[in-house]
Amino acid sequence: MPGKIVKLSFGSDGRRAGMTVLSLLAIVSLSPAAHAQTKSAATVKSDPAETLEQTLSSACRHDEAAFAAHLTAKTAAAFRQLPEKQRGTLMARMVLLSDPGKALLSNSSDGHAVLRCEAGGVVTEMRFGVFETAENLAFVPVDVPDQGSDQPPHSIRFGLVREAGEWRLLSVGLLILDLPVMAQQWVEEDLHASEVTAVADLRKIADALQTYQKGFDRLPEGLDQLGPAAKGDISPDRASLLDETLAAGQSGNYRFRYVIVPNADGANQSERDMAAGFALAATPIEYGPAGRRSFYLDSKGDLRGADKHGAVATSSDPLIDDPKL
Repeated sequence: MPGKIVKLSFGSDGRRAGMTVLSLLAIVSLSPAAHAQTKSAATVKSDPAETLEQTLSSACRHDEAAFAAHLTAKTAAAFRQLPEKQRGTLMARMVLLSDPGKALLSNSSDGHAVLRCEAGGVVTEMRFGVFETAENLAFVPVDVPDQGSDQPPHSIRFGLVREAGEWRLLSVGLLILDLPVMAQQWVEEDLHASEVTAVADLRKIADALQTYQKGFDRLPEGLDQLGPAAKGDISPDRASLLDETLAAGQSGNYRFRYVIVPNADGANQSERDMAAGFALAATPIEYGPAGRRSFYLDSKGDLRGADKHGAVATSSDPLIDDPKL
């Protein structure tokens, strides 16, 4: 079965779409006086289009040495200083895939290169156009088809600069950014994504608790009772309302806590069980880049939270007017 073709959006909406994606692709070094970098095992081409083909192919494979060989000396040095995860993130975003893949180079009917990067059944495609040169600069147009749409392909103009007699990647479009700045941007984006996911998991747990209470006339003693049951064996002990991970009280970089909030109203224990509320808390397992804020959600749906430096959030913390934090 052919792989799924990635659709690429360059609109202004969304934190990771459009210009943000281009920003994450941009590579910087304007200094023509930068010293020549040592070549790696990769073959550096004298043709700017071939250089770009090799650069993106290296990014597809997550071949760090080959990828760095096509950067300017200044940018390559900054790239090597990035943490391993961020080096992988940069290469992945260059080809719009999250995992290392297989680069497939071919030619279109007009004789221009087509690069397809395939990873886990997902494929991105980039079609190269005719490059232009001016002094020590070169510009290579690349079309990214929006598969399944009758819209024209998105066109990206990659810039390269000649350094020590070889073409090196310089920019994407008009965006020229600094790798350390980009790295910090990724940290903030990853932090935000982690916190958004934690709140979404809190709400998922809350929905499961309310469903359990309606079905069994009481709340469970622990989250493990919401976990998967054997086929046809749903019971108060295993209600199959959450996956194994959330039922264990953990997901990503967050740990979840649950307590029952008793309700004194009701003529008997059964009525009090039905009227009981609950409180949920999400706390970073490792405080820092993957999670700073702690969150608190009650059975009424009120979300609270703050940067507690790893401590548990409570009902006295500030209200958070969610959408997407």
